[in-house]
Amino acid sequence: MAEPARQKYTFEDYVALEAMSPVKHEFLGGHVWAMAGGTPEHAAVAVNVSTLLSVALRGRPCRVYSSDLRIRVPATGLGTYPDVTVVCGSAQFDPQDASEHTVVNPTVVVEVLSPSTEDYDRGEKLAHYQRIESLQEIVLVAHSERRVQTWRRQGATWTEQSVSSGAVSLESVGCALPLDEIYRDPLAG
Repeated sequence: MAEPARQKYTFEDYVALEAMSPVKHEFLGGHVWAMAGGTPEHAAVAVNVSTLLSVALRGRPCRVYSSDLRIRVPATGLGTYPDVTVVCGSAQFDPQDASEHTVVNPTVVVEVLSPSTEDYDRGEKLAHYQRIESLQEIVLVAHSERRVQTWRRQGATWTEQSVSSGAVSLESVGCALPLDEIYRDPLAG
């Protein structure tokens, strides 16, 4: 039995769809799919990371963005919304987004993992992120345990480091994020 035909979108069509939609979508290869909503714990950890980065980078030439900022991977075409993004220097916008709501030059991206997206975030999405020329560090924050994995660009290769205590060092922006603060204030049951 043949699969039903799926509508294909241009990136410009996708940007127009996003401007009208109350739900965020990812884009790749002409296909658009809704992003899963997060849990309260996911949201709290993302805010903790964002707050730590905002305080650490205050007064420096880097800006911290929430998951409302769309980024695009120029090499692959993926359009997505990381949980936290850091852009150092001036933001560069995707030329295919006339509204200038899509950035192509993040320095750091942070994904707070969730059960429904962990395999994708650790696999295919990580591979897309690693193709962004400006990107220096990718931070994956576990949801089910105190563990943060950092992928750091070392020339043409990427190295990985995991920590489950102490602090996560972000060399590209010169700061450290204590795990006690990342996982602070668990929700009361």
